[in-house]
Amino acid sequence: MSHQIACSYCGFTYELKKPVNICVKCGGALLYRFNLYNLKISKIDLEKKYDVFWKYSIFLPINNLTNIVSLGEFYTPILHLPKESVFGFGNVFVKDDGRLPTGTFKARGMSVAVSILRELGVGRVAIPSAGNAAAALAAYGARAGMEVYTFMPRDAPLSTLKECVSYGARVYLVDGLIGDAARIVDRLKGKYGWFDLSTNKQPYRFEGYKLMAYEISEQFDWHPPDVIVFPTGGGEGVIGLWKGFRELVELGWIGESEVPRLIIVQSSGCAPLVKAFREGKGEVEEPWPNARTIAAGLRVPKPYASYLVLRAIRETDGYAVAVSDEEILSSMRALAREGLFVCPEAAATHAALPHLLEEGAVDPSDRILLYLTGSGLKYLDVIEVDVGRLPVLSRDADSLP
Repeated sequence: MSHQIACSYCGFTYELKKPVNICVKCGGALLYRFNLYNLKISKIDLEKKYDVFWKYSIFLPINNLTNIVSLGEFYTPILHLPKESVFGFGNVFVKDDGRLPTGTFKARGMSVAVSILRELGVGRVAIPSAGNAAAALAAYGARAGMEVYTFMPRDAPLSTLKECVSYGARVYLVDGLIGDAARIVDRLKGKYGWFDLSTNKQPYRFEGYKLMAYEISEQFDWHPPDVIVFPTGGGEGVIGLWKGFRELVELGWIGESEVPRLIIVQSSGCAPLVKAFREGKGEVEEPWPNARTIAAGLRVPKPYASYLVLRAIRETDGYAVAVSDEEILSSMRALAREGLFVCPEAAATHAALPHLLEEGAVDPSDRILLYLTGSGLKYLDVIEVDVGRLPVLSRDADSLP
C-alpha cells in the first residue's frame, strides 16, 4: 500500500524514510495519506483475526512487522450503562482504555510511534507531557531500547513520575505548564539530538489513535455510534478518530452518514478549544489564562494544531463543552458505582451528558459512546478518603459496629 506524508495545512509532502516533525513551509501538522483503493483486504478478513490492536497493522506505515514494539495491546471493552447512572439516557456506552498497558489510551499512539521511529533508526526521543504520554513513551521506549527524555510540569501526577523513573526514562520537572515544557524540548532538541514526540508535532502518534475508529466500528458491527464524547487536552485522540473514520469511509466499510459526531470535553478551568469552537474561530488564538484543573491531561492552555481539532469537530457536525472539576469528581464516583474506576479526564465525558442534552447537542435516543481514556489508579491523589473514620476491627471481632 503506497502512502505519503503531507502537511494538513498547505499540502506540502515529505519523504517517508526520514523522521519528520512539523511542516517546514508553514508550521502545520503532518499526516499520513494512504492509497486505500489498491488494498486487497476486506473487513470480513480482519474480523477472523484475534481481537488485538495490531490486527489492523496493514493500515499502518510500518514496512517490517518485526519492528513492532508491543506490550500486549488488545481490544478494550465496550459496556452499556444503565439509564439511572447516565442522567436518564437510554443508549450510553463506554469504551474503557484504562485496561491498556500504562493504563491510558496513550499506549495506542506511543506503541505505533515508537515502532515507526524504531524502523527509521531513531534511538533517542523526548517529550513534553502532562504525565500519561510521558509514561507511555517511557514504557514503549524501554521496550524498544530507546533513550527517553520526559519533561513534565512539577505538579504532574506522582504516579506518572514514578512510572517514568521506573521505566528508566530521564525525568525533568518544569516550573510551569506543558507549553513551557514544550518550549524547552524545542529549544534543546538540536543540542541533545532528540526526536521531538510532542503532541501533534509529528505524524506518527495519530496512526495509533486512528485505529480507535476501526476498533469501535468493528465492535458496533460496522455501524458506529451516533456520537463519541472524547476528553480533550492537546486533541490528538480526536484528530486520530477523525482520520480513522475518514479512512473507513474511503474503504467503503462505513457510509459517510455513519461517521459519528465527535464531541470534545474540556475542563472549565482550561477550555481553549471550547472557547474557540463557540466563537467560530478556526484555531485557538491565545493561551487559556491561569489554567487549573484536577484533570492534568486537560490542562493544555494552547494546543498545537488546534485548527485540526476544530476541523474534526465541525466536519463531523460535532460539538464542544466544558465541565467543572466538581462535576468531574461527581462523575468519577458515579462511574465507580458501576464498577468503572476512571481518571478525571475520562469522567469528564460522563459529566458532559446533562450539558449536551440541555444545549441540544445530542438527542436522548442517540447511541452515545463515552471514551474512557484512562484508569483512576493513576490519580489516587485526587480521591479523598478519610481513613481515620473507617472502622477498625479487632482480630477476634464477632460483630460489626
